[in-house]
Amino acid sequence: MIKRKNYLNNRDLLKEIHLSKNTYSSFVSEGDDVYDIILPNVEKINIRTIAQAKRNQADRIQKYNYELARSEGKKVKQADFAVDWKKIDKADIVFRIMTFDHVPLHPGRKKNPKTVADHHIQCNFPPFQHFRLDEDGEPYCVGKSHWSGGLENGNFSKTHGKTTNKLARMYMKLCERYGTRSNWRGYTYNDEMRSQALLQLTQIGLQFDESKSENPFAYYTAAITNSFTRVLNLEKKNQSIRDDILESAGLNPSYTRQTENEMQMQKDSVS
Repeated sequence: MIKRKNYLNNRDLLKEIHLSKNTYSSFVSEGDDVYDIILPNVEKINIRTIAQAKRNQADRIQKYNYELARSEGKKVKQADFAVDWKKIDKADIVFRIMTFDHVPLHPGRKKNPKTVADHHIQCNFPPFQHFRLDEDGEPYCVGKSHWSGGLENGNFSKTHGKTTNKLARMYMKLCERYGTRSNWRGYTYNDEMRSQALLQLTQIGLQFDESKSENPFAYYTAAITNSFTRVLNLEKKNQSIRDDILESAGLNPSYTRQTENEMQMQKDSVS
């Protein structure tokens, strides 16, 4: 029996979003691309956040080793792979810092800038930098998003990366499944709804901010719902214009308009 791969869970979505963003980023060495905790600025690195980052890394290693053993057909328990977070060296921790420090300024992009982002070049996802701690406990940069080349001799770039093929298939699966829902599948322009939703996901898919939520499924579903609704409202508006033209020409409008007219006539006769 062939086991179906489920593309619609938050864990896999987060993984592919992470891999996609990494293609737009540059890191000093292998392992610097995997972060353990997300912080708003470097000043938030302290004893408490370091301890939490160690716990997160221990939990990630435990889950990885457990899944690896299961993929090899072994009957194991997740508790068998528990990692003592206290034994993790703080030098092995990677901090993701949400910052615009490496993003060039763009004066005049917004007429009335209200946020830090409004003063910089518009990015396809929230920019960040990765940091580690040196022997003295001082943070140093080991990676930058929207960056091509070395951290010191490279340059800002937001066009050299791409969405992974797997994440693109997830977009397609989400739109396909949403279009089969009972409240949408009956429309003759269902294909157009799916196409518009897929286009919307390709534009905003990587804008999901892991520092604010770990539920990209809800974020994508909301975007798809808005796309479907926009197409529906546009089609209703166009249909209404067509019906007005047909009625003004003395022709029969759509069945929907005829039904609405009959219901209105019955309502007027009762009142």
